[in-house]
Amino acid sequence: MHISLTEAKAQLTELVRRAEAGDEIVLTRHGRPAVRLVPIAPIVDAAARRRLLDALRVAASAKASRQPDAARSQDFLYGEDGLPG
Repeated sequence: MHISLTEAKAQLTELVRRAEAGDEIVLTRHGRPAVRLVPIAPIVDAAARRRLLDALRVAASAKASRQPDAARSQDFLYGEDGLPG
């Protein structure tokens, strides 16, 4: 949404509310874009945060299970006779 500074003065509260909700608000001066209103921090609800944490836990456990056992991590360096391969 593009709006002139003159019009924005009269409805600043509404424009800030819309920007916080995710709308792109561009203030113009003499018909050219001057500034953009954006929220400081995205608003994340508890459900979205929980989904993100669950996805991270699943990804981390999948990554951890692909790693070789630490006690056997150097085994590929040696042959069946125990000598460097």
